[in-house]
Formats: sequence, structure tokens, C-alpha cells
Amino acid sequence: MLISLVAMPGGGKSTVGRHLSRALNVAFVDADTEIERRIGCPIRVFFEREGEARFRDIEQEVIAELAQRPSGVIATGGGAVLREANRRALRDHSTAVYLRSTPEELFRRLRHDTHRPLLQVADPLRKLRELFAERDPLYRQTAHFVIETGRPSVPTLVNMILMQLELAGVLDSSTVPSPVEPRPPQR
Repeated sequence: MLISLVAMPGGGKSTVGRHLSRALNVAFVDADTEIERRIGCPIRVFFEREGEARFRDIEQEVIAELAQRPSGVIATGGGAVLREANRRALRDHSTAVYLRSTPEELFRRLRHDTHRPLLQVADPLRKLRELFAERDPLYRQTAHFVIETGRPSVPTLVNMILMQLELAGVLDSSTVPSPVEPRPPQR
């Protein structure tokens, strides 16, 4: 089974994806990491040097390749859904899960982040609201399931995804891993 995670920047795709892949005992791949490996530099640098259109071309190639995998968990980039080809590849060849967060939740998580090119603006919250208005319908169009992230822990989100997949019959109940236990806080 191939599961893809779609969400806004800072929506938890990579973190939740790593934990979900461990719970399912399948490979994890971060599309942005794969893109950086291919282009040989950070996305932010490539974005500044080559522009968004060129970046989206490479992203589309990577998504098309990743969607052909027989199993695993894919964390996509926040803007992957902007292209119809990516939405179609993810929806047709994987079980797509939208980790939905409000712009205010995302701002709380990202307010000190300096690595996301689209958020290096004077008013990042306003930018997140604009991106959300544009992309939320596209994430919904792509996704088979929508998980409202709110403030649950990563293990709780993973359990919510596993439960949705099991209830929908995507996962066989005999192979569903036991719930992921939250780790006690480190002191």
C-alpha cells in the first residue's frame, strides 16, 4: 500500500510520515528531500535561482516517479497539489491523506522558520491565509481522507490515520499495528 500525505507547509507531513511508515513497517520518502538530492542544493536556493516554475517541473517528475512505488509513505511538498498531474498521480496511485491545519495553527508552528521560500515575506500569517484559501480545495480534491490536525500529538495523528484506513478497508484489520504509544516527555 502506498500512502501520500498532502498539507500546507508546516502541516506535519514529514514528521507524521516518518512515524506512520514505522507503524506500517514500510519505507518513507520525503519528496522535497528527493528533489534536493536531484537538484544538488536546498529548494530555497533553487527557487531563488531558477524560479518556481522550474521547481514545479522537477517536483512533477519526482511525484510521478514516487507514485509508481508499490508501497510506502510519501510526504509531498506543500505546493505539490498546484499541478493537476500531481493531484491525479497521488489520487490514482496512492491513498492520499490531507493533514488539515488552519493558517493560525501553521503560523504558530512556522513563525521562526527561515527555510520556506514562500513564507519569507513581511506578513507570513497573511501569506499562509492566502495559500490556504488557494490550496485547501486542491488538497481536498486530491485526498481520500482529511484529518484535522488541531493540536494532537504525532502518535495521536498516526493513530487517527491508521483508524481511518482500517475503517475504510484500506488496511486489513488483521495487519493494523497496535496503537502508537505516546512517549513520555523527556526531562
